[in-house]
Amino acid sequence: MALNQTIADVTDRIRERSQGSRDQYLERIGRAADAGPVRAHLTCGNQAHAYAGMPTDQEALSKGRAANLGIVTAYNDMLSAHQPYEHFPELIRKAARAQGATAQVAGGVPAMCDGVTQGQPGMELSLFSRDVIAMAAGIALSHNCFDAALYLGVCDKIVPGLVMAAATFGHIPAVFLPAGPMPSGLPNDEKARVRQQYANGEVGRDKLMEAELASYHSPGTCTFYGTANTNQMLMEFMGLHLPGASFVNPNTPMREALTVAGTERALAITALGNEFRPAGEILDEKAFVNGIVGLMATGGSTNLVLHMPAMARAAGIILDPEDFDTISSITPLMAKVYPNGLADVNHFHAAGGLGYMIGQLLNDGLLHPDTKTVAGDGLELYTQEPKLREGRIVYEPGARESLNDKILRPASDPFQKSGGLKHLSGTLGRAIMKVSAVKPENHVIEAPVRIFHDQADVKTAFKAGEFTEDTIVVVRFQGPKANGMPELHSLTPTLAVLLDRGLKVALLTDGRMSGASGKVPAAIHLAPEAADGGPIALLRDGDVVKLDAVNGTITCPDLTGRAPATPDLSANKHGIGRELFETFRQNASASSAGASNIV
Repeated sequence: MALNQTIADVTDRIRERSQGSRDQYLERIGRAADAGPVRAHLTCGNQAHAYAGMPTDQEALSKGRAANLGIVTAYNDMLSAHQPYEHFPELIRKAARAQGATAQVAGGVPAMCDGVTQGQPGMELSLFSRDVIAMAAGIALSHNCFDAALYLGVCDKIVPGLVMAAATFGHIPAVFLPAGPMPSGLPNDEKARVRQQYANGEVGRDKLMEAELASYHSPGTCTFYGTANTNQMLMEFMGLHLPGASFVNPNTPMREALTVAGTERALAITALGNEFRPAGEILDEKAFVNGIVGLMATGGSTNLVLHMPAMARAAGIILDPEDFDTISSITPLMAKVYPNGLADVNHFHAAGGLGYMIGQLLNDGLLHPDTKTVAGDGLELYTQEPKLREGRIVYEPGARESLNDKILRPASDPFQKSGGLKHLSGTLGRAIMKVSAVKPENHVIEAPVRIFHDQADVKTAFKAGEFTEDTIVVVRFQGPKANGMPELHSLTPTLAVLLDRGLKVALLTDGRMSGASGKVPAAIHLAPEAADGGPIALLRDGDVVKLDAVNGTITCPDLTGRAPATPDLSANKHGIGRELFETFRQNASASSAGASNIV
């Protein structure tokens, strides 16, 4: 089918908007590719340092005739999603040697778990860790000894940071190797029910802990469809994973074979062969548009609306929140995965998964079919399904029909006709709202505001019984310049209880909500933020604000002549490492541009 005209138009406007920066970027990576890795040109002393830790491979490395892969790993065992990476380098080195090549761990990058830091001071470092990850990966690859890079990362800020690094080193190929989701545990709806019971005081902490441990119970990515699993979807839609690699469980023969296949593919696409595929050419306007379509079709994390502009800018491409809104308006919501439904990503994968979805979207003209990927030319490759034959990966046609239409539906008969992400604008600024799991009657809310400067104060007010009428809860001074833009996910159970009591309630914030945001209407990422002169700092308790996700507007009273609130933010500058990030807070860009210091 011909490409949908809206998709074509959005791609054209991104290309036009980005022409100057993209041309400069392609020229830079072209010069770097022409120069090639310097390994063969290093002094003998330089080379000796590079190879001293690799006695088995010293001869092959010193001759410089075979490809050398640089592994950038986010391994730690604080993140269940990253724990399986512990043994990936050993497997990769073995696979490379079998091809007459070599592989080295170029460096490690930090990887924090937002599940641990939700509602805690450490969450104020979470967003900035993305830039640190990109910088750390840059240091790892700065030795300039590698013909391609393998990136080992899964979770919230890790994949975006690694993509920013892959784009910066866009003159060499980049293959992302996922680790896979943990097997299914306690059903997500049951977990959510216990959380709300705890917030309502109906069960104690012992029952809450029991439910949480039953949900997050083994190595692998958390099984709900939050930012981590949205990242994995994105890498497949953008052609940086092998087809069908995203949602295979860890520590299985299939997972191991996919890691070997990814290593072999990275070796095949270096400049030493005949199929050179530098990352900067894969990361083009079409790839990012395809990624946005995937985000909308799956009901993915709002965090990617923050991360994708930063990722794109690293490749010279400028995305705007309106691009997301326009694409959302014509992209069918094809999946129901928690928090948008009861299923988890394992159920989604079993129902046909990304291969089925990509095939449907291609057939409807909603994806660019002619993209360059690590697997080859054309996104049609990603409709295939990997199979294990005698220990090796082979590809066969994937599902052409959904195997469970309660989880995954065809583009012609979706759960919703649009992706459920809206761009809101008005005199308060620009925000986004994800409505894919919000009941239609809550897409528009007009109510008095209640102002808070700390999410803990919202919970205190709730416990004191202060929410007795329709309310828009405003939590401001939560942007990157104020305190690093922590997620406010811990407010979800509290606000959900108010909804269940029959109140009309919504959240308005210059902060983030979460990749797991659900049924509570939340206008988030408001820019400009309060700490950067945003009008949200002028609001007062009782002002009536209207959030309209149908028409995409934010309406507020005339704020002329008001003085902005000036809270004491000094507590955000110290403790749990926050003092190390003062420069990041001062120099962060607006959330609409990615809230970054480095792109």
